[in-house]
Amino acid sequence: MMGTDLPKDSGPARPILRPSAAWVFSRPERILAFGLGSGLIYPAPGTWGTLAGWLLWAVLLRDLSDGWMILVLLLSFGIGCWAAQRCGDDLGVPDHGGINWDEIVAIWLVLWLMPHDFWSQAVSVALFRFFDIVKPPPVSLFDRRFKNGFGVMIDDIVAALYALLAGALLVRLGMLS
Repeated sequence: MMGTDLPKDSGPARPILRPSAAWVFSRPERILAFGLGSGLIYPAPGTWGTLAGWLLWAVLLRDLSDGWMILVLLLSFGIGCWAAQRCGDDLGVPDHGGINWDEIVAIWLVLWLMPHDFWSQAVSVALFRFFDIVKPPPVSLFDRRFKNGFGVMIDDIVAALYALLAGALLVRLGMLS
C-alpha cells in the first residue's frame, strides 16, 4: 500500500504499510529513519540497512578516532530516536520494518569495536543480523516494552552487544584476527 503525505498534525487513518519513495524523501527525518532510502528495499529492509551501514562505515567512518566515533554514535543514536519516533507517528506503526536507521547505528558500534579486516567485519555483520532477527532476551524485552523512538533504537544496540560478545569470543579463540 502506498502512503501519501498527510497534514502534519493528523495521523494516518490507517497504518501505512509500504510507504512510497516520494513519501520517504519528502522529509529529512524520514530519509534518516529509512536509512537514506535503504529501508524501502524489500524484502529484508533491516538487512539492507545493515549493509548500508557497513558501506557508510567503510567510506566515511572507519578511520575516525575513538573520540570522534563515540560522538558520532551518541549523536546518531539520539537523532535516530527522534527520527524513528516522528516517522513511526507519521506511519501509524511504532516500529515499521522500513525504519532501519537503528540497524545502521548498531552495526557502526559493532564494526568500530571489531577487527577491521574484511572477514572479521563480514562475520560481525552476520552476527549482528542473527541477534537482531532472533532477539534473545533482553533484546526481545526491549523490543516489546518500548514502542517509541528510543525502543526502535535500543533493541538493536542490545543486539549489537550480543554480536560484540560473540565476536570477542571468536577473536579469543583465534577464529577472527
